[in-house]
Amino acid sequence: MGTGKRGLMATAVAVVCAVTVLAAPGTAFANPTPSPTPSAGPALAPAKDLEAVRTKLDKLYRAAARATDEYNAADEKADKQSTQVVELAKKIVKGQEKLRKLKDRAGAAAAAQYRGGGLPAEAHLVLSDDPQDFLDGAGRVREGHHATKGLLGELTRTQEDLEQYAKDASAQLKKLEAGRKAKAAAQKKIEKQIAQAEKLESALQKEEQERLAELEKEAANKAQTAWLDSGILNEINGKASEQGKKAVKYATAQIGKPYQWGAEGPKTYDCSGLTSQAWISAGRGIPRTSQEQWKQLRHIDVQDMRPGDLIIYFGDASHVAMYIGDGAIVHAPRPGRTVTIAGAGSMPILGVVRPDAGTGSN
Repeated sequence: MGTGKRGLMATAVAVVCAVTVLAAPGTAFANPTPSPTPSAGPALAPAKDLEAVRTKLDKLYRAAARATDEYNAADEKADKQSTQVVELAKKIVKGQEKLRKLKDRAGAAAAAQYRGGGLPAEAHLVLSDDPQDFLDGAGRVREGHHATKGLLGELTRTQEDLEQYAKDASAQLKKLEAGRKAKAAAQKKIEKQIAQAEKLESALQKEEQERLAELEKEAANKAQTAWLDSGILNEINGKASEQGKKAVKYATAQIGKPYQWGAEGPKTYDCSGLTSQAWISAGRGIPRTSQEQWKQLRHIDVQDMRPGDLIIYFGDASHVAMYIGDGAIVHAPRPGRTVTIAGAGSMPILGVVRPDAGTGSN
């Protein structure tokens, strides 16, 4: 921040900071007492006010994380619905081609019947010189009637299929449009929350921003210490499966890359983008969002977890990280941060899920 900032705290936390006004060069103070020693810079916010900012930022970024999950879910649905619409369109094209060919065949059958004069069988018998020829011809006529009947039935079924495909495609297009609207709404939520957080942080001086980062670390370390003091790490001794090792290797290789909501690499990631891509690299596709990972993957007791397992955080399952062993995780924390290693207990744990059955033992 520039020195023109006077230590103003963002109004979002309703904190009023005192503003120290420095005298201009060559200007004397009005009182006759000796001039006070000029301060080195604008007054810094008290620690309690920075703690209020930290709490507010945490709420804003968690709200952004929830909206990111909504965005990712809507994006995933839109992709599936687009694929379904394309598949239905292909079926419609094939059905139309099949219908055209069936109509051609039906037209040829009708023309053949017309060339036969359409006379009743008795007339053909009277007019025939050879009764055997007549009987042979009658057999072919019966076969032709059966074939024509089957052809008409196939025409009807194909027309019905086409009508159903068209209805299905229309329904999927409506869902696709609704999904796109949901995605856009989620994007607005994300951008709003992040903009508020960035505004709040930008109102801080450099020293205050550094102290804020320290407060974040202190809060995380305090939570991690409490988690470790419970003795839980003594119970966790699971060994990674082969797939789990590959997933951990991928995730840790991304350390230092920036967080970006909705990103799945290779240059940026959000929390579930990192975990899902890590497991895809290990040959195991998993749900895209942290909430769906929590819903769909097999739940594991915390004391039974092993490297590669995913830890889901907060009551709304809005954050996910990968356990890498020794009480540590690798994760993409939030906007403004990079993929990093942190303590597994540095955030409130909702539970643990296992993407693979694996061969590792607990």
